[in-house]
Formats: sequence, structure tokens, C-alpha cells
Amino acid sequence: MPQLSNRVMTFTDSVIRRMTRISDEYGAINLSQGFPDWDPPTEITDALAEVAKEGPHQYSITFGATNFREAICRIESERFGRTVDPKSEIVITCGSTEAMMTCMMTVCNPGDKVVIFSPFYENYGADTILSGADPIFVPLTPPSFTFDKAELEAACSQPGVKALILCNPSNPCGKVFKRDELEFIASLAKKYDFYVVTDEVYEYITFDDNEHICVASLPGMFERTLTCNSLSKTYSITGWRLGYVIGNAEAIEAARKVHDFLTVGAAAPIQEAACRALNVLGPDYYADLKAKYQSKRDIFLNGLDELGIEHTNPEGTYFVLIDITKFLQLDQFKGMSDMDFCEWMIKNTGVAAVPGSSFFREPINHLVRLHFAREDETLYESIRRLSKMADLLK
Repeated sequence: MPQLSNRVMTFTDSVIRRMTRISDEYGAINLSQGFPDWDPPTEITDALAEVAKEGPHQYSITFGATNFREAICRIESERFGRTVDPKSEIVITCGSTEAMMTCMMTVCNPGDKVVIFSPFYENYGADTILSGADPIFVPLTPPSFTFDKAELEAACSQPGVKALILCNPSNPCGKVFKRDELEFIASLAKKYDFYVVTDEVYEYITFDDNEHICVASLPGMFERTLTCNSLSKTYSITGWRLGYVIGNAEAIEAARKVHDFLTVGAAAPIQEAACRALNVLGPDYYADLKAKYQSKRDIFLNGLDELGIEHTNPEGTYFVLIDITKFLQLDQFKGMSDMDFCEWMIKNTGVAAVPGSSFFREPINHLVRLHFAREDETLYESIRRLSKMADLLK
């Protein structure tokens, strides 16, 4: 048999999706793969029902239906502090996963380098490798997940750095980057001449006084930023696979070519249904979404506190990292990896999590990720099940 490519030997399958398969096998509550268990807003589902009868059912323009691009740009122009041109500064993709891959293949040549904060969403490493580039990892230090400026500059100043990937708010750690941090990153992008490729799918899910700031809105950064986003998290439609990239016209023209030969285009009826909903959903929807997730975070973290399970305090997203150090010190868990522990959790508590080692470049084995995008009763049941685990420390 011919040998397979070397690149596929340098990364594993998605650990997140693997944990979902194991969770399904044992009928556990799936707090591993991040998606909500409630329906999308009726404005979206009603529009989908209409479109199912009326169409369109054939190809749209490969880089996105005109009315859908206009709807997205109308919303995003306010965040960016400038008018985003739907004709030249956006490409619609099949989810933010394709958006990121499109950006990496647009920006990177084989042998280029890409700076990635660790912990990181697992796709970023694979995307970098698949685009022929080499990742450089810079740690975000728990529990506040701050970065060392000197260390970041040392990474960014290496010859061949073409891009920095920034997830904000950040999956899996829940960090919301502050303005001064973003301004420092922007200063490095200008100084060392690289792109900032952002993943901003959790833009509306921030807590307390934490504010999401779009890097592209900073002075001089629209030309240096490729912003990846999607409708998945904001509108609870992770299965619709609707994403987009916004950037300067030259970069978007190139990204549209990459996108065309990757997927041709996102589903036409899905774009039409989403467009109709976006044109009627107002500011109250986004305020209610933020309040909803704030409540769910508080329910879940308060439950963990009552159980005595140590955890991070996410500023955004719907993820939390719990510390399993004390559990791994127990005789029954000695020698276990975080993956082994997560499998034990599924089988013995009925709650699925993701091992933290899949997100960290550093040798981290004591953190696991859970999410709280679940109905309140499911969160309370999850806490009840996790009490079986917490009892082991008593």
C-alpha cells in the first residue's frame, strides 16, 4: 500500500468529538462538546420552515448570498467601528472551522510560522500544519491566563512568522482579552508585519464587566486582521455550519478563491433562513443571550463550589476548567492520565468532560474542560452526578 502523507501523522483526531462518542455510548450528560440543548430562536426556525417550501434550493454565489452578506456586514460594522463592505470584505464559509482553515491557507506559505496561545482550541494546531506552516506556542498562565509580553514578542519576532491566532473570548480557558493586551498584540503585528487571525465565535458570551473588543476595530488593525466568526454559538445553530471571514479586500479576494475550491459554498436555504432572522432580531436578543449564559455560569460554578471542586472563573465562553489534582493523588487514580480520568468520569459519574491535555502544549494533566450550555435542570443534574466524584475526597 502507498504511504499516507506525513502531515496526517502529526496530529490526532479531535479529542472533543471523541469524548462525545464515548459519552453517547454510555448515555452520559455530554458536557464535553460545546453545544446547547435548547432550540434556536423561533425567528430562525420559522424562517427555515418558510424557506424549505419557497427556496432557494440551488447554489448561491460561492462566497455568500448577497442579502446574507449584507445582513452580516450591517451587524459587524458596528463592532468594527467602520462600514464593512459586503461586496469585497467578507466571504461566507461552512462554519468558522472552514473560515479558520481558509484563512490559514490564504495567509501561510509552507515553512511559515504561526503563533498560537496555549491553551488553544485543538483545530488551530491542525490547521497550521495542514496549511504547511509551523506552530509556535506561547503559554497563557493560569489562573488568570495572562501572557508574558517578552515571551510573546520573542515568539513573534522569529523569522518567518506570518500570523498569530487569537481566540477571544478564549476556548477553553474563558479568558476575555483586555484592551491593553490587544493593543500590545496589535503593536507586534505592525512591528513584525504579520496577520492576526481571530476566532470570535463567543463574542456575545461574556460575563460580569468583561467586554469583548474586536482586534480589527483597533487603529490600523483592520488591514492586518482576518476575523473568523459564525452563527453557531450566538444563535444556537451549531449544526447549520454558517461562518464567515471579514478582512481587507485584497485578502478576502484571495480567501474567496481558497473557499471556492474547499467547499464551493454554504447551503443556500440555510443562508436565506438565517438572513431573514438576522433582519428581525434586535438588541434585546443579544442582551437576553448574555444574561442567559451569565445565569448558567453562576448556577454551574456555584454547584462546583458547593462540592468543593476547584475550577477556573471564566470571563467569557461557556467553558470551565476543573482541577483534578486532588483526585489524581488518590490511590485509585494514581498513574492515570487526564484522558483516563475523563473516561472514568463518563463510566462512573455519567458526566462527560474533555481532558485538558488536548488544549495545552505544555505537559498539563490536571485540568479537564466542562461546558454549561445546558438547560438549568441538566446543570443541576450534572452537579448531582459530580457529587459522587466529590465524595471521594471526603
